[in-house]
This record gives sequence, C-alpha cells and structure tokens, in this order.
Amino acid sequence: MAENICILGGGVIGLAVAYELTNRGFTVKILEKSKCGGQASGAAAGMLAPFSEIGEDPDDFFRLCLESLRLYPDWIKKIKEDSALEFEYTNSGSLYAVYHEADILALETRKNWQNRWGANAELLIGDELKNVEPELSDEIIAALYYPQEGHVYAPGYVAALEAACRKKGVEIYEDLGHVELIETQPDYNVLQSSNGQTFTEKQLIICSGAWAKELEDVLSIKLPIYPIRGQICAYQSANQSISHIVYSSQGYIVPKENGTLVNGASEDIAGFQTTVTEKGIQRLTNWNHKMFPFLKKETPFHHWAGLRPATQDGYPFIGLLPNQKIIFATGHYRNGILLSPVTAKIIADLIEDKQPVVSIESFQPLRFT
Repeated sequence: MAENICILGGGVIGLAVAYELTNRGFTVKILEKSKCGGQASGAAAGMLAPFSEIGEDPDDFFRLCLESLRLYPDWIKKIKEDSALEFEYTNSGSLYAVYHEADILALETRKNWQNRWGANAELLIGDELKNVEPELSDEIIAALYYPQEGHVYAPGYVAALEAACRKKGVEIYEDLGHVELIETQPDYNVLQSSNGQTFTEKQLIICSGAWAKELEDVLSIKLPIYPIRGQICAYQSANQSISHIVYSSQGYIVPKENGTLVNGASEDIAGFQTTVTEKGIQRLTNWNHKMFPFLKKETPFHHWAGLRPATQDGYPFIGLLPNQKIIFATGHYRNGILLSPVTAKIIADLIEDKQPVVSIESFQPLRFT
C-alpha cells in the first residue's frame, strides 16, 4: 500500500477523492483554508446533466461527464450508508427547451448523436411537451427530454461526504487560512498555513479550485484557472407541479423536494468576491418568467453566489506531474458536483498505478506549460 496522502482543498472534489481513497485502504488528510464545501461546492444547484450541458459533440469532457453520471447511483448509495445521512438525490429527468422553429432541427441533430451514447432522448413538441410539464410557457415550442438526468441537493451531498470521510478516519484540518506550498521535492512536499502549521507530505493532491493558480511559481508550470462568480436565486413557490429540470440557452430551473425552485445562474468575473449583486439576480428574473409565467409575480426568497474554477480551455486539470509526488484534480468549473465520483476514482487509480476508467489525456495539468 502507498504512503499516506494529503489533499489540498476540502470542496466536493477533495472530499470525494478522500472518500474513495479511504475506501481503498489509504490514510488521508485534508487541508482546507476555511470550511469544507464552503465555496463552489455547497453553493451549486446540483445538476447531474451531461446531455443537457454538452450539446456539441462527444469530446473527452463529455465522456468524462457521462461516465460520472453512470457512477452516481452506486456512489450515492454508499455515501448514504457510510455517513448515515439522507439527502435529496433524484433522476427527475430534464428538458432542454427552445422557443423558435429554427431550433428544432438542431435538437434533432443533438438527439441523434446523444442517443448513440445512451441518452434515450425524446423530442417533445406541442401537446406532448405540455403533458410532461404543464406549467411551461406557451412560448416554448419544443424540448429534448432526457430521462436519465437528475440532481442532488448539493449542501446535503457535501455534508454527507464530509461525514463519511470523518467516520472513515480522514483527518480534516479546517480554518487554516492561506496554505502555501513552500517546498517541493521528488520525495516530499512542504506546506505551511497562515496560522503557522507546517505539513510535510510525500503524496499531495491539489483540489483547491481556482486557488490552484497560486502554485504556478513554485511548480514552474502554467495554470490558467480563474474564479467565475455564479449567482443563483430560489423561489418558495406555491406551485408544486414542476417535476423536471428545465434548461434553456439562458439558464435553468431545478425543482427541489423541499418545494423550492432553484434558478441559475448568472456568471461574471469578480475575482474571489462572493457577494450577490442586484444586476446578477436581475439577469435571472428578467427571463425566468418566459419559462414559467407564474414566476413573473413571484419574488426570490433567497439568493447566493459561489466561485467556479474555470480553466482557459474549459477542461479540468486531472493528472500527475512527472517526477513529483503531486496530482491535480481541480478546475471543474460548474461541473464539480457531477464530476466528483469519476474524478475520485481516476485519482485513486493513478495512485494505485492503474489505468483510469476514462482517458485523461485532454486534462493533463502540463498542457499549457
């Protein structure tokens, strides 16, 4: 068995990697600057929707997302058992909606290639669509129905992951402040937190989201990864009939089992600021009633923002640095929740010198260096 393992970052990816590694018998610690799941992870809407999110072609990123979707049922079952916590997980299905006749041909093309990858998508038009989701606006003329897609309640999922990790003996160091990699050698890495703690670790896994860019100088590599602020609002609606995730080109609405509708997301560049802005929420309220007309009279009861780690090419960094005991698993942008199971299994496979479940050639951390 390999040496003890240290994970930098306690978001959903760091927790998922720690959980998978402990299940394979490794001893793991997590170093977290604030609280586990306190950035993008806990603020996510929790969609598990690779077909809705990726409509262009089956590239490496699509295949990564699809594999993770397929892993989810068994993954969630085990987390619930190990954490003894319940949280919402549903394969509600989703609708990708369009407003113009000219878009129907594009939906047909999308359906054809995605069904070759097991989407089982159906094109719903007119009354067929109204029968599935009656409250949809009459402006929406068609939608692709994806029966395999769904969502989780992100805060509950992250809390259960953390609880499962703790029960399995993962050491979690929180509120460390800034954690700096001050020395790296082929056989060890030294990290120091702003509160004065020092950690000397042989195997290091970087799961620190957009903060991973801080490692460029010490590792002499280029890591074009940046925080993108995503703003979301929620409605405590009296209308309980919505049952599917509904996407359009402008955003999405997700019905949660607690009766709320989550509406997201507007995005902007604001550094590491997580403040909510009136302009950001207005971007959502300006269009959501065109999807569900009753929202025109509703006011969001809650709004929040999270930082999404976006890379220059939109692909995450997943892979080993040569000649160093450092592995990257970061830059998942808005798909961290979806990609947590597959990323965890890939990282564990790399540590065990096994072939990953999917190709990670496109995600190598040195691709910009």
